Amino acid sequence: MGHITDALLHLHGPIIYGVVAALVFAEAALFFGFVFPGETAIVVAGVLASQHRVSLPILLVVIVCAAVVGDSVGYEIGRKFGDRLLDTRALRKHRDRLGSAQDLLRRRGAFAVFIGRFTALLRAIMPALAGSARMPYGRFLVFNALGGIAWGIGFTMGGYLAGTAFEQVAQWAGRVLAVVVAVIVVIALGVWLYRRRKKEAQETETAPEPVSVPDLREDLREDLREHQHDD
Repeated sequence: MGHITDALLHLHGPIIYGVVAALVFAEAALFFGFVFPGETAIVVAGVLASQHRVSLPILLVVIVCAAVVGDSVGYEIGRKFGDRLLDTRALRKHRDRLGSAQDLLRRRGAFAVFIGRFTALLRAIMPALAGSARMPYGRFLVFNALGGIAWGIGFTMGGYLAGTAFEQVAQWAGRVLAVVVAVIVVIALGVWLYRRRKKEAQETETAPEPVSVPDLREDLREDLREHQHDD
């Protein structure tokens, strides 16, 4: 999954629309959601839109359409293959979750299609389960579209706002860092000057006082008198 995310972050131009649409479409149509959750792709796409590498309005339309069409394909696969689909090797190891999803579908009906849009596993299998349960397609489409719109716009805008906030934080962080460095330099310089002056003052206080020439002569005379007196 990390490799796919890194690849998305390095894309440029219209190819971003195609790759994101393919990932969102394949999540339910080809059960790709077991491997790579679709919201990861659209959050990254939102970040790319915040960097002005794609148009945000176009991206939102592409994502919502891919989500609705992909789920519709998943619905048709479930309606055609029914319970045989649940016995495939890819879904067999998720029997417990599939049972929970079927129970949710029985209790909530078409509303489970809307709820399932916001959970990775349910998003991948709920359309097929709805088709397998022979839910009327018109009813399925309404709740599928509502879920696709809420999910697509919500997660894409989340990535967009996160990317914009990150850029703003980075700019402010750069300015704050420059101010902090300047303050540290000024403080360090002030401390160095203070210590230097303090050291010079201590050296001045401990230095011996110079002996004047008259005082030296007087000391010699005193020594000479003492010497003559002793003789």
